[in-house]
Amino acid sequence: MITLYSFPQSRSLRAAWTLEELGLEYQCHHVALDKGEGQTAEHLARHPDGKVPVMEDGDVHLFESVPICRYLAESYGDGTLLPSDPAARAQVDQWLSFIVTEIEQPLWNQAKHKFALPADKRVPAILPVCAWEFQRALSALERRYNGQEYLVGNTFTLADLFLTHTLSWAVSMKHRLPEPLLAYRERHVQRPAMAKAVAREKAAAEG
Repeated sequence: MITLYSFPQSRSLRAAWTLEELGLEYQCHHVALDKGEGQTAEHLARHPDGKVPVMEDGDVHLFESVPICRYLAESYGDGTLLPSDPAARAQVDQWLSFIVTEIEQPLWNQAKHKFALPADKRVPAILPVCAWEFQRALSALERRYNGQEYLVGNTFTLADLFLTHTLSWAVSMKHRLPEPLLAYRERHVQRPAMAKAVAREKAAAEG
């Protein structure tokens, strides 16, 4: 049985969404990061920084959303979410790298300096820089996105899953998205697997 260690509205939703897209059975174990559970010895043995997601599948133990989702798609997807063609798969990897290093990074910096870091470590002056960086990354994305339904090929892949999740973070942080990307996000958040993943993490958190 696959076990996912999660916390709602975090990057663990990407892993839960991937599991739901693939139709896999799994246990969702809530880690109450807001109550310090991430820093227990038990969880630090799973993740060296006490974060989520963490996934266990038999002898396979992984942390960080990109390798978890790639492992699941490659192991169980049979071409779903991660193309079997090497060139198309490399394009998905290209977008995953761009999304987490360029688009997500300023959003996470913004979150850290608004609420995630201890109060005495926050630097409010950095927030306009985060907004500028995010808009710069969006402009770069727009140069390669022309309103198509999917980022790679003619099917939903991990690239779309990660971009949709990251754009949802942006919306929650009150960033304005260009209309084509707003429509892209709204289209993909309607996927049934996304709703199931959100519900699964919420149920785990509620016990």
